[in-house]
Amino acid sequence: MLQNLALTGRLCGALLYHPPGAPEFETVKPLFMSAAWVKAWPYGSDAMLASLSAGFAQPSDEPLSEAYQRLFIGPDALAAPPWGSVYLDRESVVFGDSTLALRHWLSARGITSYHPPQEPEDHIGLLLLMAAWLAEERPADLDAFLSEHLLPWAPHYLTLLEVAAGHPFYQAAASLTNITLSGWRTAREIEVPAKTLYR
Repeated sequence: MLQNLALTGRLCGALLYHPPGAPEFETVKPLFMSAAWVKAWPYGSDAMLASLSAGFAQPSDEPLSEAYQRLFIGPDALAAPPWGSVYLDRESVVFGDSTLALRHWLSARGITSYHPPQEPEDHIGLLLLMAAWLAEERPADLDAFLSEHLLPWAPHYLTLLEVAAGHPFYQAAASLTNITLSGWRTAREIEVPAKTLYR
């Protein structure tokens, strides 16, 4: 179970955090451009995953790098901002109270410097990569991390991203990540506290 979570977290995190062209992205992209991953993916139905596989491979007029820029960087307002505090904080701000709570949680466990200093800790891609790391290195902390800092907002965000993506690759990435998080929650029987989402 932990191996499945670590592998899928690392792969989904790479898709949603690293820009096309970055070595971390280009390492995993070929996997999803083929259909081979479908049979090995531990979450979701075969039919659902086969549909997503077709989405990953579907051509688009918009270059993948431009889609990433539009969805994750700007300069225009992001249709689905990838930071947890945008959804969890009343003011819908980056670096909000929920980000500070996550920072405190990590610091209390001696987990530091896993992200660039200019990037909020609660970026969806970073949190997926952190979940993978915890599954391998700190499994005792994993369920608390998921229930407190990722699962309360990430499914909502991923649904928004899938709708707003406008590019088959990122639509598939959002849907696959949402299916995967649902699989994590079920497999680990995680109770997710109800939190108000402000966006």
